[in-house]
Amino acid sequence: MPNFDTRVQELRYTVLKEVAKHAYKGDLYESLYDIPKSIMPGNKPTMRCCVYKERAIIEERIKIIVKAKSKSSGNVIKVIPIACDECPQGGFVVSDACRGCIAHRCIEACPKKCITFDNNLRAHIDKTKCVNCGMCAKSCPYSAIENRIRPCVKACKNKAISENPETGSALINDDKCIHCGACVYMCPFGAIVDDSYILEIINWFKNKEELYAVVAPSIAGNFTNYKLGQIIKALKMLGFRGVYEAALGADMVALHESKELAEKGELTSSCCPAFRYYIEKNYPTLINKISSSLSPMATISKVIKENHPNSKVIFIGPCTAKKEEIKEESVTKYVDSVITFEELQALFDANEFKINELEEDSFESCASSFGRGFAKCGGLTMAVNEALEEQNVDFVAKGIVSDGVDNIKKSLNLLKNGKAEFNFIEGMMCDGGCIGGPCNLNHQMRNKILVDKYSNEATKEIKKATEEAKV
Repeated sequence: MPNFDTRVQELRYTVLKEVAKHAYKGDLYESLYDIPKSIMPGNKPTMRCCVYKERAIIEERIKIIVKAKSKSSGNVIKVIPIACDECPQGGFVVSDACRGCIAHRCIEACPKKCITFDNNLRAHIDKTKCVNCGMCAKSCPYSAIENRIRPCVKACKNKAISENPETGSALINDDKCIHCGACVYMCPFGAIVDDSYILEIINWFKNKEELYAVVAPSIAGNFTNYKLGQIIKALKMLGFRGVYEAALGADMVALHESKELAEKGELTSSCCPAFRYYIEKNYPTLINKISSSLSPMATISKVIKENHPNSKVIFIGPCTAKKEEIKEESVTKYVDSVITFEELQALFDANEFKINELEEDSFESCASSFGRGFAKCGGLTMAVNEALEEQNVDFVAKGIVSDGVDNIKKSLNLLKNGKAEFNFIEGMMCDGGCIGGPCNLNHQMRNKILVDKYSNEATKEIKKATEEAKV
């Protein structure tokens, strides 16, 4: 069993593994009602009020997997209403820490005058008047006023999640959603999920399709019990005819994006789809600042498709937004499907691979250290400056590294208002970059160290890596 951060990840993996196992056997549809019982045996619940609800939730998870197809319409992020705990939208509430002090700063701070003190000398907030401004919380000397927000709402910095007025469960506004997957990772009950295309991909394996894998550089922080060469060997055992680094596509992007930056003078990166979606939905006047480069995933996939026109290319990484990106007109002809590291682990274990006993294999072509560095914050800016130097372009990328919505918003506001002292925004929606992606097997501090080590093992020159690439 992989070392996951939470039991929610463990449950997702277990369901995926059991579905994949039966899909390989060819008896999935006959076993649909048996899988929940095999995962939750006996009569004692382990996570919910009763084992029957636990099984019902697993059934809903399986239904989503069975129905999902790559590039299908609709949001790739979905809510399972029965799994949602219907967390109360409490807003600001007074906790037991209230001492009933006589200063009453909270009353004076409240612009709506909705705070009173009851007979027990405790503060009380009239929720019919409260506008959740938070001024009372800031003024309380005991920090006794708390803002109780649903974990999914708190995780979604684009305010795409609210309460379904009919059911009380979480509700996603597809027009605001940027498909980053933060809610998927943060929901304590696993009620929010991303579409999984493993059944479609298993069918491609079984039909002996010409499949190629493109692997994100953040793989270096995952599968840490095995050598990377053993993972590549296992991928080929699944049925991939070749395994490529998305980092090689990153090298190609750095060469193109650096020239574009020098020509335009100001630019934002285009590698992170969630970052692009955030700009498109919140800063439409800055859309023209987004680099015209395809993402590293799409760039290397384009080269693969040009050399193997009858092939199917599958991206493997930590990102849910990539599942939305492959629907885009400029990308859909190059990338056929996406699976996450969680789903890849499930495929390995469904086949009962003993990965630590495998001989090592290698990527078809190796990327530069700069391309591999795209997995973490600051890597793209370093690569762009290296590409400028290697191509003898007289321009310096004064980049600002922005990870997470709060940092991204500050940078975009400066660019929008003409106050930027930088000329390049490296935007990564996940904290820390791709190493903080929602579908990494875990999110430990050592992941960055492992990615750094992986990067340093490669050649230093970007042009050399792309010129020597064999596809």
